[in-house]
Amino acid sequence: QVQLVESGGGLVQAGGSLRLSCAASGRTFSNYIVGWFRQVLGKEREFVAAISWNGGRTNHLDSVKGRFTISRDNAKKTVYLQMNSLRPEDTAVYFCAAGSKWAAVGSPRTYNYWGQGTQVTVSS
Repeated sequence: QVQLVESGGGLVQAGGSLRLSCAASGRTFSNYIVGWFRQVLGKEREFVAAISWNGGRTNHLDSVKGRFTISRDNAKKTVYLQMNSLRPEDTAVYFCAAGSKWAAVGSPRTYNYWGQGTQVTVSS
């Protein structure tokens, strides 16, 4: 069992930065892939980035490549999403999730555990 709690969201102007954190509890956290998704009210949840269990592989949505970076610290049981050069279209609730199938890392169905989400709002 893994519990996930996101933090670090907030209101920022376009061009600004935020760092989201996903803190996990549970002994087996280091065995899991962790992904970040985002969702706007009325739209489907969208994959943003994922990282393998040891941080050796990452995957980022094309529109965030070069702006967002996912990383993890298994000793702290935390995964981070550094978001730079934020745009108004990045506004959403951001969720972290833990799963086990890298081949389907972009699908929400891959993930067994989800956090409650943190709001990110980017003003123009």
